[in-house]
Amino acid sequence: MAETIIKIDLTKSPYENEMIHNRWHPDIPMVKTVKPGDDFIIECYDWTGGQIKNDDCADDVRDVDLSQVHFLSGPVGVEGAEPGDLLVVDILDIGAFQESLWGFNGFFSKQNGGGFLTEHFPEAQKSIWDINGMFTKSRHVPNVEFAGLIHPGLIGCLPSKEMLMEWNKREKELYDTEPDRVPALATLPYADTAHMGKMAPDAAKIAAAEGARTVPPREHGGNCDIKDLSRGSKIYFPVYVKGGGLSVGDLHFSQGDGEITFCGAIEMAGWIHLRVNLIKDGMAKYGIKNPIFKPSPIAPKYDDYLIFEGISVDEYGEQHYLDVHVAYRQACLNAINYLTKFGYSKAQAYSILGCAPVQGHISGVVDIPNACATLWLPTDIFDFDVNPSAEGPTKKVTPGMDVPLSKDK
Repeated sequence: MAETIIKIDLTKSPYENEMIHNRWHPDIPMVKTVKPGDDFIIECYDWTGGQIKNDDCADDVRDVDLSQVHFLSGPVGVEGAEPGDLLVVDILDIGAFQESLWGFNGFFSKQNGGGFLTEHFPEAQKSIWDINGMFTKSRHVPNVEFAGLIHPGLIGCLPSKEMLMEWNKREKELYDTEPDRVPALATLPYADTAHMGKMAPDAAKIAAAEGARTVPPREHGGNCDIKDLSRGSKIYFPVYVKGGGLSVGDLHFSQGDGEITFCGAIEMAGWIHLRVNLIKDGMAKYGIKNPIFKPSPIAPKYDDYLIFEGISVDEYGEQHYLDVHVAYRQACLNAINYLTKFGYSKAQAYSILGCAPVQGHISGVVDIPNACATLWLPTDIFDFDVNPSAEGPTKKVTPGMDVPLSKDK
């Protein structure tokens, strides 16, 4: 049996656990040290640290304190790891706690983070998803059930001091181009809610003022939200500090490509079983500056898809030049509009695209002026036929509870 090297208590705040941190900083002490070849289990809070509850009210999503996130378990040091190496991480297994077999999906208020389609869904909403073995379904989104591709939304190594300073510099420069924008262009260091793990109080106070927020993906990995990093995946992380400093969190039971609702997966607390190895001087040998990975050999088997196209002409008719962001947004909006024809609310359809194992593809970036992106919706997740037919769509969705919404204060 693999040893559980980081344990959590869901009844207690993550701020009470010195094996948890919520900022990136090279001086955060390792909480455990392992050897190359070792395998071990790490327990993780959900990314909000328990702020979201299993109920039918979205007030907690509306009021969530996003300055706290993400709560990560670690960092774990690896003997012999030096800057320039590659840390090889195998995801051996991953799952939810037996006492917490549920997850949540949320749309954040535009005033508090927003999301990919925040102009269309500007207020907080939440759906709860029950976990039954490898499957999930929601009382808020009827007539749909699917197998989860469980994965960590956030995993990576500690940055060097130089890398941290570069992150803060470039993100501050971007933020300053439009400092009053809502949502903000970047999440800058914020010491008040920082949790710096095992750092001594005086050092933690200094480090918290410059510690990078965990919100975006960066060169070290971080919050990449790649659904294919599941059981059997092998990830090669660049090492930037002695020991590597591997941290993990933000576990997802399932997610569609793009995590388009921002809190766009089925977020959960749980555990992850990892194995680590090293490739010495691997960064230079392979020319790597960002992680690379092998996908999971185990994935939900959905072979029939309904594929929605989008081009880089936005919903207001404005032409954009080869803009994949705009094109994928249009593909998502087209899919949402389509699903409403069968009786789903727009919020229910949006939740499906965020939670179910939909695929997103960059399908064309050469035919000026329009990029083309596609969203692949698996048809087998529905308990009715969603394909177009000569008879036209009929209302198939069971009437009842919608995705709860909480108005802005």
